[in-house]
Amino acid sequence: MTVLVGGVGGARFLSGVRELLGPTSFPDPVDPTTDGTVAATVNHPDDRQHEVTAIVNVGDDAWMHGVRICPDLDTCMYTLGGGIDRERGWGRVGETWHAKEELAAYGADPDWFGLGDRDLATHLIRTQMLDAGYRLSDVTAALCRRWQPGVRLIPATDDRHETHVVVAKPDGDDGDRVAIHFQEWWVRHRARIPTYGFAQVGSDDTQAAPGVVDAITGADVVLIAPSNPVVSIGAIVSVPGVRSALRTTSAPVVGISPVIDDRPLRGMADECLSVIGVETTAEAIAAHYGARSGNGILDGWLIAEGDRATVDGIAIGAAPLLMTDPPTTATMVRDACALVGVTTPAHDAGASNGPAA
Repeated sequence: MTVLVGGVGGARFLSGVRELLGPTSFPDPVDPTTDGTVAATVNHPDDRQHEVTAIVNVGDDAWMHGVRICPDLDTCMYTLGGGIDRERGWGRVGETWHAKEELAAYGADPDWFGLGDRDLATHLIRTQMLDAGYRLSDVTAALCRRWQPGVRLIPATDDRHETHVVVAKPDGDDGDRVAIHFQEWWVRHRARIPTYGFAQVGSDDTQAAPGVVDAITGADVVLIAPSNPVVSIGAIVSVPGVRSALRTTSAPVVGISPVIDDRPLRGMADECLSVIGVETTAEAIAAHYGARSGNGILDGWLIAEGDRATVDGIAIGAAPLLMTDPPTTATMVRDACALVGVTTPAHDAGASNGPAA
């Protein structure tokens, strides 16, 4: 199973995938001179083997205070590894903020982005490894040796592929526009400023990270988590090679709606969708992704009970989509697979296959 995910919602969805299929064991990180492709399996009581790969958004990534921050990768890693602050849904549990306070005392910018002390250690290790020449995918594999997420986490690309937002230029003439990093738009401005579009900023020769395309084309089923369709899933699909892999894989591709009763449960998917002219409804989002029988990426679309969607070429199913805990989410994952005829192991709602998320 291969899953495309963003941050908080994607991490919770992966908890359900792991609950259903069990944790996957992986070998040590590969040598950075190789192509990074590894085979990973775990034996189940039914004598079948299961492999779960998560392709994680890097559009939110940013350099701040001299360190490389990868919010979605870290949220997935901490959540699956049992180190997430469950109330916030992001950052480390038991976090302290002394470094942030000291940076503010020096007047260091940006002052609107908080780096927790425990979280900072992750960023420092990542930055040191990147500076030493390791790829982000290698660094991620190394960091996961500590957290043991039970899911293979791969960044969508090792290259810079940051999401920037086109907004009205402060104090500019009417019509003047400027691009700011997504983090500034999201965290500092809370998406409450005139906004005109999104763009990926990075290398001219950006390509999918090692293992990404193979994970999609070699899967038995590909799931698109209920993450932000624009700045999470959209940013992943915009990486050269990913959309083509989704279009040509022999595996069925099923998306899970990120809205219930036509409202996002958290985050600002509605603000992002409105910027690109898409309504915040299960049907409109499915149409935005499009059917693979046309020029899109979906074979199936699982929506919340009570919501409606009809899109030519896409099989529509309905199920409870509130991810209250991993066992409940596991049932959602099974329903998504069943929508396209993919059979998953019987799920014991009372069992648990990993750290609480």
